[in-house]
Amino acid sequence: MAKKSDFLKEPIEHFDITKHNTVAMVEAMSKMSFSARDLARACDIYDKMLGDKDCSIILCLAGSLLSAGLKKVVFDLVNNNMVDAIVSTGANIVDQDFFEALGNKHYKGTKWVDDHALRSARVDRIYDTFIDEDQLGGTDAVSSEIASTLKPRPYSSREFIEEMGKYLVKHCKVKDCVVLTAFKKSVPVFVPAFSDCSAGFGLLHHQWHNPEEHVSIDSAKDFVELVRCKLASKETGLVMIGGGVPKNFAQDITVGPEMIGLETTMHKYAVQLTVADERDGALSGSTLREACSWGKVDTVHEQMVYSEATLSFPILAAYAYHKGSWHGRKPRKFNALLNDEKSAVPAALR
Repeated sequence: MAKKSDFLKEPIEHFDITKHNTVAMVEAMSKMSFSARDLARACDIYDKMLGDKDCSIILCLAGSLLSAGLKKVVFDLVNNNMVDAIVSTGANIVDQDFFEALGNKHYKGTKWVDDHALRSARVDRIYDTFIDEDQLGGTDAVSSEIASTLKPRPYSSREFIEEMGKYLVKHCKVKDCVVLTAFKKSVPVFVPAFSDCSAGFGLLHHQWHNPEEHVSIDSAKDFVELVRCKLASKETGLVMIGGGVPKNFAQDITVGPEMIGLETTMHKYAVQLTVADERDGALSGSTLREACSWGKVDTVHEQMVYSEATLSFPILAAYAYHKGSWHGRKPRKFNALLNDEKSAVPAALR
């Protein structure tokens, strides 16, 4: 019978944008055609966001990204003040980043494997990446443990992830943790479909054993909080990796204020890296240009890039990092704003 050690041999190594300067390559690609030029334009738009002192940047993450070697890319963007808020699927934040923060790893695997053998060894497969199912169970247990320390009430996913960050102050075992760094830098992390990840199993355990008084997740509060971030910003830009709930959630915050009698602007900048096709609705609703008809994204600085994220995201992030327009950006510290529900808009953002 196969054992875990037969599969969990070589850990995934995370791409380091600080060691790979892609500026010259992207500038050369800008003189080409097709997807090369699209990616180069997306890089230029992200750089413009970073250079616009009035622009708050929201990073959207969907798909299995951090497990695939992109964790340090996201970490460096947060750590160097290159994003101001994150909207993500739960898998990236909990099953992958928080999971590794507890000392666990993802491993190089293969899709050409007997999945029944993996199941018997309690090894899970993410395409060509392997992960220890029992270690995931340990991550679920920590989520339940954190919930049990909190006052029973509804929380936004951002509030709960902030508590995860507090937990990691004492328990983190790695240097490049997104959740911990976001907590330290007051960068909010939203997971609108929070139960769809290991935290969901943890909250299942928590609520099952505390049926009368327990922690719950209020997804509408997520929306309220991210709308407050939008209203606190003169301009906003989106960097979207994949689509799904994070994309639509982040785009909708330009429309939401209408429901409460307030006005705001469309996202001034937007780039999306995706392999989805728009014809059957799989592109999470629309191209960025189509989103303009909904009042979500302006069409002056927008770019779709049809490329798989492990290829294009490191190029885009490394380009922006080495261009250096992020130097001197003022941190928005939206967590501090959101934790004080009566606070005024910070003077730096007026």
